[in-house]
Amino acid sequence: MSLLKSPRGKFAGFARPARGRLGDPLFAGVALLATIGIILLMVVLVYKLLQGALPSIQEFGAGFLSSSEWDPVNDIYGAKPFIYGTIVSSLLALLMAVPLSLGIAIYLSQFAPRWLRSPLGFVVELLAAIPSVVYGLWGIFVLAPFLGKTIEPFFANNLSFIPIFEGPVYGVGLFSAAVVLAIMILPTISAISRESMLNVSRDQKEAAQALGATPWETVRMAVLPLARPGIIGAVILGLGRALGETMAVTMIIGNRPEISASIFAPAYTIASVIANEFAEVTAGLHMAALVELALILLTITLLLNLLARLLVQRTSSRTAKGKRK
Repeated sequence: MSLLKSPRGKFAGFARPARGRLGDPLFAGVALLATIGIILLMVVLVYKLLQGALPSIQEFGAGFLSSSEWDPVNDIYGAKPFIYGTIVSSLLALLMAVPLSLGIAIYLSQFAPRWLRSPLGFVVELLAAIPSVVYGLWGIFVLAPFLGKTIEPFFANNLSFIPIFEGPVYGVGLFSAAVVLAIMILPTISAISRESMLNVSRDQKEAAQALGATPWETVRMAVLPLARPGIIGAVILGLGRALGETMAVTMIIGNRPEISASIFAPAYTIASVIANEFAEVTAGLHMAALVELALILLTITLLLNLLARLLVQRTSSRTAKGKRK
């Protein structure tokens, strides 16, 4: 195509943008409305939760967080066992899932041959598509009996001097729920971590190799530091899912509102108690206590997301400073 110059010095081969085009302002307006809508939705959600939890807040105050008694018959409620079960099960899941996820991400992004990288990555990501109720059934009929007969007795017999491994073995309990959660959050952490590692500039890796670094040293010194913001974000996303998971945890954690030092003992989480009792509860203090539990879970999730944002920003700024140096 030849470009002919018009008398005014413009090229005739290019169309001149039309003045007063409505597409860009319209798109900007729709995006702004969507943003405002999300903010309003969050405000309304928090307001309704506060409104529903107000009777419980007025009745128990801050003692709701520190009390361990949950007695619907006498209208006495405390959230401490549920907060403990939620946080401990999620942290145990992270302890198991993060090393495995990083190992998978490092292998798929740095060492796996091309013919294996895509199929293996697909299989790992497929774990995220399995419904949580299927994980729960698998946990009840397969995982819990296996752990109750092999892994848990081994730790209980050989490491019982450590409080977290003492006590009777049930099969179902906090440890089994943490294993299921670890399997459920593993594809999320590994997929995002892998993408973060793949986005690291090839020049950085080649520079490390030119200085004589081994493949593992290249990953440790060049890939992981630059991919750290994405890895931190992946871990926080996995933690967020673990905190809010309901069905699989409800089916295998034992659902006992008590705090035990042993990770083999049955426990309870906030999401589980809401799922178990909300359908049968009538309006009153019991309902308000469940809504307050939901408000606590929302607060924990929001605080974790805020912490993740701060960590990612701080890590990104450090990485940028390192590049400039």
